[in-house]
Amino acid sequence: MDRKAIVITRSEDGKRCIAVDQSNYEVILAFLGADKRHKSKFRDIANVILNGLRNTELYDKEEPDAKSKGVRAMKFFKGQENARIYCREVTREDKTFVIIASELLESKKTQKINQKILNIIHRVASYDYKEIIDPS
Repeated sequence: MDRKAIVITRSEDGKRCIAVDQSNYEVILAFLGADKRHKSKFRDIANVILNGLRNTELYDKEEPDAKSKGVRAMKFFKGQENARIYCREVTREDKTFVIIASELLESKKTQKINQKILNIIHRVASYDYKEIIDPS
């Protein structure tokens, strides 16, 4: 499925950036800016991603089967709401690594991946980002 994404932040060296799916842009940005707690957690997750660090408590693979290759999840408030933003990772022709926040799941209530979550993961895996808009 062809999609577009809009860049919202980038690393200091410009080699990594985070974008948001254009179709879900308003919903995801409303979630990220909901309050100080959401903004702070996103800032923490963005720092991990943009600095090329690895912290599976904040950002990790979500590949339960072969159809879900390349899907990652930003993890918000584990042990509480346990919200997730499912993402695709794309490398552009200019070698910029882009993490695209594609779908929001406001509350994950089970440790296992149920059918609803699996459907979201498969949908995100099927997204093909043809255009990444960089407003800067």
